[in-house]
Amino acid sequence: MRFDPESHRRRSIRLKGYDYSQLGPYFVTIVTRDSGCLFGEVVEGEKRMNDAGRRVHQVSDELAMFYPGVQTDAFIIMPNHIHGVIIPIGAGPRACPNETGQPQGVAPTVLSLPDVLHR
Repeated sequence: MRFDPESHRRRSIRLKGYDYSQLGPYFVTIVTRDSGCLFGEVVEGEKRMNDAGRRVHQVSDELAMFYPGVQTDAFIIMPNHIHGVIIPIGAGPRACPNETGQPQGVAPTVLSLPDVLHR
C-alpha cells in the first residue's frame, strides 16, 4: 500500500521544539520501505532472520565499539522493522588528550541521534 497523504494524514510523533541533538537515551523505531520483510520472516509464529537481519543484529551489538560516544541498550530486529534504545553519551575516554596534551584515539566528536542513525 502506498502512502496517500489525503487518506493517511500521518502526523509526526516528535516533540515540537525538542532538540534531538541532546545527549541521553532515545527509543528508536525504523521501518523498512513499504513495510517489506527485508530482515526475515515469521513462520508458524516464530521469527526467522535472514542474512540481512543477522547483519543488522550484529551491527547493533557492535555500534558502541566503533563509536565510543554511543551506547546501546535493548535492540529487537523484526522482519520489517527495528526497535532499539540508542544513547548518545558524548566523546569517549580515548578522545581525551594524554599527559603530553596530544589527542589519543578518535576525535572528540559528540554524535547526536541523527548522526548515529545516519551511520
